[in-house]
Amino acid sequence: MLLKLIACNVFTREVCWCIARSPHVIDVHFFELGEHIHPDRLRETIQSEIDRTEGSAKAYDAILLLYGLCGNAGVGLRARKTSLVMPRAHDCCTILLGSQERFREHFADNPSMPFSSSGYMERGEYYIRTDEDGGEIHYGDQFAALVEQYGEENARYIWASMHPKRSGGSADSVIFIDLPETAPLGHAERFREKAAGEGKECIRLEGSIELIRKLLDGEWDPESFLVVEPGRQTVGIYDWHEILTTKEAD
Repeated sequence: MLLKLIACNVFTREVCWCIARSPHVIDVHFFELGEHIHPDRLRETIQSEIDRTEGSAKAYDAILLLYGLCGNAGVGLRARKTSLVMPRAHDCCTILLGSQERFREHFADNPSMPFSSSGYMERGEYYIRTDEDGGEIHYGDQFAALVEQYGEENARYIWASMHPKRSGGSADSVIFIDLPETAPLGHAERFREKAAGEGKECIRLEGSIELIRKLLDGEWDPESFLVVEPGRQTVGIYDWHEILTTKEAD
């Protein structure tokens, strides 16, 4: 197949590793990380690249998106002539861990836990994935849905009630997702040193390249990937399983 990949550059090393081994021909376009804090702008940016790709001279079999809900940036994306394929993921954390199951295992009870990876260490001006103001991270974009329904202030109150801080406080701990393919770079140890310098405990989780590999190899099982057929657009579900679905495009 001839495929186009649109991805956040936090996955640059993992994507290149998979492209080198994929049986398909893949053109790739990376956008800068950190745009999740401006979801409307990111959505427009991704859609513009989708439209540009569909208008090119190449007849792509599918356009792959290495994004999840990402603060609602992944909601409202339209396929006009070419199918879109994207992971059923809340954000890059799910993608780096390799599955929804591992995301729920490590983050369902503590959705405000900051995390990092080799991509964040190399390409961000910050080494931990946080919100723009350095405040809490609201995983699963359930918080975005609450804001849309109840407004910002009420949403924060509801979220705090649903997710009380545990003893010790998540602010004292940070997670590094360490993939075997990038572990030799030594970013995990450098992350641990930076965290220790700020008085934080570093928790290492082994990541998995599996979701990225499956996306680029064309193994799009419906439990892990959403296929958006031409004439349809993405819709957020905000649960822990389906996460995204489609509807007829507006």
